[in-house]
Amino acid sequence: MAYRPTWQGHLKLSLVTCPVALFTATNARGDVHFNLINPKTNNRIRMITTDPDTGPVDRSDLVKGYEVSKGEYILLTNDEIASVKLESTRTIDIERFVPADEIDRLYWDSPYYLTPDGKMAQEAFGVIRTAMERTGQIALGRIVIGTRERILALEPRDKGILAYTLRTDAEVRRPEEVFDSISDKAADPAMIAIAEKIIEQKEGPFDPHDFVDRYETALKALIADKQKGHKVKTVEAPEDTNVVDLMAALKASLEAKGKAAAKTSKARPKAAKAPASRSARSRKAS
Repeated sequence: MAYRPTWQGHLKLSLVTCPVALFTATNARGDVHFNLINPKTNNRIRMITTDPDTGPVDRSDLVKGYEVSKGEYILLTNDEIASVKLESTRTIDIERFVPADEIDRLYWDSPYYLTPDGKMAQEAFGVIRTAMERTGQIALGRIVIGTRERILALEPRDKGILAYTLRTDAEVRRPEEVFDSISDKAADPAMIAIAEKIIEQKEGPFDPHDFVDRYETALKALIADKQKGHKVKTVEAPEDTNVVDLMAALKASLEAKGKAAAKTSKARPKAAKAPASRSARSRKAS
């Protein structure tokens, strides 16, 4: 499948430069998309751009406006916005290298793939990519996507480079602004010990194939049921665990998980005895 690049320009490491293309690394989220429908007519609602004084307006006649005060806007055309030129609009200039663990996960945003753009770019791209791989660090540069300059974190991935836009400090809320209301009271050590055992029972490798969008699957099933004329059943929200019952709930969780593991172990078929190799069968026959 041929993908269309999100951005095309140059990757620059000091005096080494090569043409590159940036591709989104993820697909659009979800297959279920809803439209607004008037249930009285079953017609889809159309959103019409409207001026409160003159009525409907053609989208092609509209321009962007920045509000400087209530009801007062500075109008900008697309050409005027495009006239703002930064080096990062066409070039990703690697400014520094940092250890990966120094970048808080709060700042990681959207993933992209960076590739050489054309055969002539292959050699220079390979040199930059391999040098980055040997340092084992994250390269930081800047890029303009849309109408924003973003910090870009680059690291080798397979034959190309994985690029992540990073959120700025102003975009990230301070954890204490949200967590301050959480009690400082220490949790019960006995309860923590049981919770740790439950965690150990649930340990395992990460396989993205194990995690699908169950909500979207349920929505599709709901739509199919409605299409067949079936009545939709409502689901009640689970009740919160009372503090009095917390220890009992923890113990019950641990016991249930243990029983489930034992049941799975018993149900698992025994491995079949491996057949003897051809050379072993020959020795036996002789």
